[in-house]
Amino acid sequence: MGYSTISIRSPSDAMTRLHTPTEIAKVGETAIRIKWEDEHEGSYTTRYLRASCQCAACVDEWTGEKRVSMDSIPSDIRALKIAPVGQYAIHIDWSDGHSTGIYAFDVLRKLCPCSGCLALPLSAF
Repeated sequence: MGYSTISIRSPSDAMTRLHTPTEIAKVGETAIRIKWEDEHEGSYTTRYLRASCQCAACVDEWTGEKRVSMDSIPSDIRALKIAPVGQYAIHIDWSDGHSTGIYAFDVLRKLCPCSGCLALPLSAF
């Protein structure tokens, strides 16, 4: 069963809460909105998230080299199913058949494409 909106239970640790979404929702066919515990909200295109997958099929485990280029991802790629993985990540089934990636919340927060997050150093996360 796919989810159009996922509500996440908040952990008690303050640092973990920074990286905990309170809601994950599809926005149309090609975007996903994440609302975070600290009230920040990010909107991620599905193509950007698909290109950011860190699974072994997408990133070489030994070298860290990306195996999937943005050009190889369809511009209209869709998230068919979004499901929680414990209390630390989500799993996404993609319309291109890819389904092995897990998107940890701390990684998703670092990937936030909003202008405010892009201006921050990675150490701020």
